[in-house]
Amino acid sequence: MANIQKRIGSKGNVSYRALIRLKGHPPQSATFARLTDAKKWIQDTESAIREGRYFKKAEARKKTLHQLIERYKETVLPTKPRSAYEQRYQLDWWDDELGDYFLVDVTPAVVSEAKDRLLRTKSKQGKQLSPSTVVRYMAALSHAFTVATKEWQWVDENPFRNVSRPKEPRGRVRFLEKAEIQNLRDACRESSSPFLETIFVISISTGMRKGEILGLKWDEVDLSRKMIYINDPKNGQRRAVPLTGDALTLMRQLTKVRYLNTDLVFPGVRKRDKPAKIDNHWAKALEEAGIENYRFHDNRHTAASYLAMNGASLSEIAEILGHKTLSMVQRYAHLSEAHTAKVVSRMNKAIFD
Repeated sequence: MANIQKRIGSKGNVSYRALIRLKGHPPQSATFARLTDAKKWIQDTESAIREGRYFKKAEARKKTLHQLIERYKETVLPTKPRSAYEQRYQLDWWDDELGDYFLVDVTPAVVSEAKDRLLRTKSKQGKQLSPSTVVRYMAALSHAFTVATKEWQWVDENPFRNVSRPKEPRGRVRFLEKAEIQNLRDACRESSSPFLETIFVISISTGMRKGEILGLKWDEVDLSRKMIYINDPKNGQRRAVPLTGDALTLMRQLTKVRYLNTDLVFPGVRKRDKPAKIDNHWAKALEEAGIENYRFHDNRHTAASYLAMNGASLSEIAEILGHKTLSMVQRYAHLSEAHTAKVVSRMNKAIFD
């Protein structure tokens, strides 16, 4: 049911207040200067309410991007402990740029302009942000919009769906030779950090991410089954990582001196409830080992490269590293192909020689 009330102001100006009351829905009203506008609003709004479209748009006109980001940080980020710190920083950038916008005004065009500004932004070190970094910034807010669309019913669609991502350069493959691995392990063993050697060997042996290793808890480690179980923050799935060789030996040694006042495998020196900080120790170890142009994340490349060279298929590498698709491991295809060529060569030699 709807009705229109004609109103005359103190200065003789006329306005029309439209009121809609539909059973099972809160009343809606709006005021117009023309009667035809009031009638059209009633017709459009009643139709939208019956089809379930109206209240999303109403929320999008009332809620700001700042409110969306704050709710996401309060309710969703706590469920992503391994990536929460980085994503909080990324979301704060969007909040500073577009936080005052009502959600209805956060259009693909507005997002695209912000993306272009982000591409021109410089990091704390004075370097321009890479396309890969910008993609991660966009992914953080895009997921917040996805939640707001599907669960909160605040918006009709995610504006990021119609914004192109910057083209990322092909991932580099920098991996250590065997001699480099030994030199770096020796340097890690001599480090003042009690955990650096173990952390390095685990990263090389398993391909685990730095955050996964540092955030590892004892209830995720099963030494009897020789496995580590991770709730993968990248793809949202539980991942089993085999522990073998030196990595298993070092982990068993670690259980003999574990701290009882923390569940972390690698706790901080001063704050046992926080992961150990290894950046300075790692940089010093690289210097002592004489290794250049190498980051901790490259340990994953080293693990994947040796997997490929020892016969692992791309799908097996993807499963071990925790990738949902093969696209991220295509960079190791040439190493796998080289191994395949050797196998075929040995087979032909056995047949024809």
